[in-house]
Amino acid sequence: MFVRRPGPSGRPGASGGNEPVVGALVPSTRRSPPSEPESEPQRMPRQVPTVALSLAALGVFAALGAGAAAQSSPAGPAAQQPAAASHAPALDTTGWPDKPWPPGMVWIPAGEFTMGTDDEHAMPNERPAHRVRVDGLWMDEHDVTNAEFARFVEATGYLTVAERPVDWEELKQQVPPGTPKPPDEMLLPGSLAFTPPDGPVDLREMGNWWTWTTGTDWKHPDGPKSTIEARRDFPVLQVAWDDAVAYAEWAHKRLPTEAEWEHASRGGAPTNTRYWWGDEFQPQAAVAAGTAGGAPARFMCNSFTGEFPYHDTAADGFAGVAPVKSFPPNGYGLYDMAGNVWQWTADVYRADAHTLAAEEGAKTGGCCINPRGPAAAFNPVRPMPEVMERVVKGGSFLCHPSYCESYRPTARRGMPPDTGTGHTGFRCVMTPEEWAKTR
Repeated sequence: MFVRRPGPSGRPGASGGNEPVVGALVPSTRRSPPSEPESEPQRMPRQVPTVALSLAALGVFAALGAGAAAQSSPAGPAAQQPAAASHAPALDTTGWPDKPWPPGMVWIPAGEFTMGTDDEHAMPNERPAHRVRVDGLWMDEHDVTNAEFARFVEATGYLTVAERPVDWEELKQQVPPGTPKPPDEMLLPGSLAFTPPDGPVDLREMGNWWTWTTGTDWKHPDGPKSTIEARRDFPVLQVAWDDAVAYAEWAHKRLPTEAEWEHASRGGAPTNTRYWWGDEFQPQAAVAAGTAGGAPARFMCNSFTGEFPYHDTAADGFAGVAPVKSFPPNGYGLYDMAGNVWQWTADVYRADAHTLAAEEGAKTGGCCINPRGPAAAFNPVRPMPEVMERVVKGGSFLCHPSYCESYRPTARRGMPPDTGTGHTGFRCVMTPEEWAKTR
């Protein structure tokens, strides 16, 4: 059964992340997003408690640090980034598999690395650092695009979670006892649309910039009047974990584990840094030989520039989601392993997963080998801490230092598996064994 699950709302933490708390939707003055339909969509009435609906994934967005944006708009000259300095380490390709490789995928060699962090400025769920070893595999060089997902839907007739009505009988088993049933119109297929306010708002109230809108789904990621016709090379959005798994199985792939994803995001760098490319958010770009003047700093990922959530300056070239491969790849050739869209992983989410892994490693005197994540979910900030969540990684184009700085490799959040958002996508991996069977 596929239903949307609830989550609490949130507020920014001093470390640049989020400390989730429970809150209700509060109306605010909004300007209509470009894709808002002429006819008024069904919106969540104020009296309906946030935890009563799948759209109460508002709280999930709080934990993730903001969500789906209105349709991306390239910012003219700013979209032309200067040539980047080389942040890719020299890789030893000895032992790498012979080509051909799976189309559109790059090889991520086996390796041991430090997962998580001991940085006191990181969120508690990112700590402590511990050693992990993973096997080699192929990973999609970029997030699954609208065009790729469309081929899957055309081949299978698949209907995503956001395109199905919410099953209240199932949903009420996942919310606190006594939660009232929302109006029937709120159980129609749909999702949350980003509706930026006109000015500063209380960041503890996600309802200040989110609106539940019927008709919002992967084909209409910003509302029922929006379209993906001009966004074929953009990441597919409004896909739940269940949708991502269905696509991966069709493609003879799977979702990466959290450990596989974090290892790949580092790009083969010999030491861990705050971002995959280093410790400076905007490193200096390379200067061509014989040129004069200082090298301009450049953006390495798509994030929210300006004043969150009401004014995105598009200083990085985009106001909203960007096409895949708009920013430099890491050392393995992976694009958008920071910012743009959050990415589903296979792991069940526990806030204390790193603590448990480190304790187990200390007992055995070694590192974790191919960890698959915890067996049961646990998120103490949720009204129902043991409701299933899956790990998402990478941050999104709405991450901002004042609210969420999750475009770091160690950042991690929990997300209900039957909840899609306008800033969450996915990419897949394939093992050598699976590739041998499909060649």
